[in-house]
Amino acid sequence: MKHIENVSRRGFLKKLGISSTALVLGVQLPSMLTIPKALAGVNATDKFSPSVYVQIGADNIVSIVVHRSEMGQGIRTSIPMIVADELGADWEQIAVVQGLGDKKYGSQNTDGSRSVRRFYQPLREAGATARMMLQQAAANQWQVDVSETSAINNTIVHEQSGRELSFGSLVAAASTLALPEQSALILKAKKDFTLIGKSDIALVDGEKIVTGTATYGFDVELANMQYAVIARPPVLGSKVKSFNAEAAKAIAGVIDVVQLPDLEEPAVFKPLGGVAVIAKNTWAAIKGREALAMQWHESEHKSYNTEQYKQALAESCDNPAKVLRSKGDTVNALATAKKVIKASYYVPELIHVPMEPPAATAHYHNGIFDIWACSQTPQSAQATVAQITGVAAEKVNINVTLLGGGFGRKSKPDFVVEAAILSKQLNVPIKVLWTREDEIQNGYYHAVSYQKLAAGIDENGNVSAWQHHVAEPPIGSTFSKGADLITSEANLGLIDMPFDIAHVSCAVGKAPAHTRIGWMRSVTNINHAFAIGSFADELAQAKGVDSKDNLLALIGADRKIDFSTEQAEYGNYGETLEKFPVDTARMKAVVEKASAMAKWGRKLPKGHGLGIAMHRSFVSYVACVVEVSENNNGKIKVHDVWMAVDCGLAVNPERIRSQMEGAAIFALSYTFYSELTAKNGVIEQNNFDGYQIARLSDAPTTHVEIIDSDAPPGGVGEPGVPPIAPAICNAIFNATGKRYRELPLKKYGIV
Repeated sequence: MKHIENVSRRGFLKKLGISSTALVLGVQLPSMLTIPKALAGVNATDKFSPSVYVQIGADNIVSIVVHRSEMGQGIRTSIPMIVADELGADWEQIAVVQGLGDKKYGSQNTDGSRSVRRFYQPLREAGATARMMLQQAAANQWQVDVSETSAINNTIVHEQSGRELSFGSLVAAASTLALPEQSALILKAKKDFTLIGKSDIALVDGEKIVTGTATYGFDVELANMQYAVIARPPVLGSKVKSFNAEAAKAIAGVIDVVQLPDLEEPAVFKPLGGVAVIAKNTWAAIKGREALAMQWHESEHKSYNTEQYKQALAESCDNPAKVLRSKGDTVNALATAKKVIKASYYVPELIHVPMEPPAATAHYHNGIFDIWACSQTPQSAQATVAQITGVAAEKVNINVTLLGGGFGRKSKPDFVVEAAILSKQLNVPIKVLWTREDEIQNGYYHAVSYQKLAAGIDENGNVSAWQHHVAEPPIGSTFSKGADLITSEANLGLIDMPFDIAHVSCAVGKAPAHTRIGWMRSVTNINHAFAIGSFADELAQAKGVDSKDNLLALIGADRKIDFSTEQAEYGNYGETLEKFPVDTARMKAVVEKASAMAKWGRKLPKGHGLGIAMHRSFVSYVACVVEVSENNNGKIKVHDVWMAVDCGLAVNPERIRSQMEGAAIFALSYTFYSELTAKNGVIEQNNFDGYQIARLSDAPTTHVEIIDSDAPPGGVGEPGVPPIAPAICNAIFNATGKRYRELPLKKYGIV
């Protein structure tokens, strides 16, 4: 890549402005039904919004706007690959431009594993639109039929005569043509792809990342900038009682102390409140905060204590408030079963802990905000800043830096709002920095979960009944105070349990929230897959059959599942079942592939065991086999992970493999180590010494195979996470005969 740049809002608009030397194309997004008829050369208007843009300059450079956030998943590479391939562009003449927060792009919320899934078709159509217009311009000049032309490496070629014209030389002529109708677009056949599906495409930002020249949220520096850290309430909803501003100001380098507005629940994306210390450098701000001697009023959430809450969740599972899926008569089937197997599973409260905590820099001047942030959701940041500061959204410019990890935390723009509030009040550029302690004790948390399952086995050894009760505080509580039942989270591995069982019941119990509940990587698939994947293995043991064979038998015959026939409202990750069916054939295929990779059934060394699990999430399918061993001291080591993924058409295979490898480490961390606990409403952990993650010595060898598929691209960033924990626990059982149903496993002294 020769041209990688971040530009200001005004520079961006200028860069995409109309002239005789640039061809700017509007790109249809999923919310628009047709490509509007318009001249390619006119400025984007409302009828082009939301939109993604491609610019071709007279210098033959193709500028591609990436409207999603880069956090290590490679989206600043994958999006240009899609556009450039369909356009016929030369990869060496691509300039990647980071899009600002703007509604015209459609959703910019880079979570839910949606970036490629939602924009693959529109981006291809963008490339095809540009290519066809350039071909038509060339055909007009040569006075030949357009079908005789092709686009290769930024050049339109007339195959019969060998004549060539560069993209840049055709810009002026192409700009006078009307956009082709969407129905007239001719997309490449899969066999003709030159970039899509290739594994040798270098990461766009790779060199800058490894040389330390890439810009992350913490790296932003402005003239006359001041630094802020904030003393936030230790318990959700606590309000400031008193503080010693003078003691803080006595610290060398401290400039000011500012009290922020108290939080009024629901939390939504608003700041928590507290007191900000403004200083000339970060260290002075931190030392000034320590000197504040903060005192807080009590909050109703002071009652939150982990052990008591865990017991309350267990009791809630016994008295579910709402049945979300019902098939047959589960109560009677359990009562008449030859054998009933019951088990309870617990996943503690978790948090994202990306390597880079939240950071945002805001500069309020002349009635305008210029903001730089490691944000997954620049549009939400823009809207929330506007709402809370009273500045019109169109005057709030959100520049997206690279993210040092995100996992869902940086979809919540509270940290961006903090910087905006302080800059507007103090009238200087302000950088708000969250420390690791801030993030762990004041972040958004993954819901603690208690689950109770029961299954009936009939006289033929078949599973005849399945009952699954769940209690976990809902994400909805962050948006609506008092919400205590999960809703959309039930779509994530609970009501879409795919096993072919005659009698099924899935229900949820009440669970009031006492912290800000958010979405983490793979969301409640973490909880539900752990329980379902583990329980499936327990059923294999109860039936006396092989775990892999049992899993395939539970999945059952090849079919497409429609949960609406079982009184369930299934969201399917916002996709239609017609385009992304729940397909059991694809489930079994990844199970078979992962098993073959691991040589399932082979003789293992003494003390070793294999475990298997499969899960569909974000409309992709992942199965994994894990090998573990127990040493003479009873400690467990994970040696290898074999993962088979069917994510539909694989746009960027190398990034898919890296996402699966990262998912394995992410899941290994919470399986063995990670746990948050609360005492009197306060989170007790505050850094990696208390909230552990996997170390290099823990890392297994991860083998990834991608199933070749012509299905539409599915999610990639999250689907690798859910099956890892149950596969590990199933492997431990195979190696030791010990069944673990609560995470993290460190509580059992086996790591």
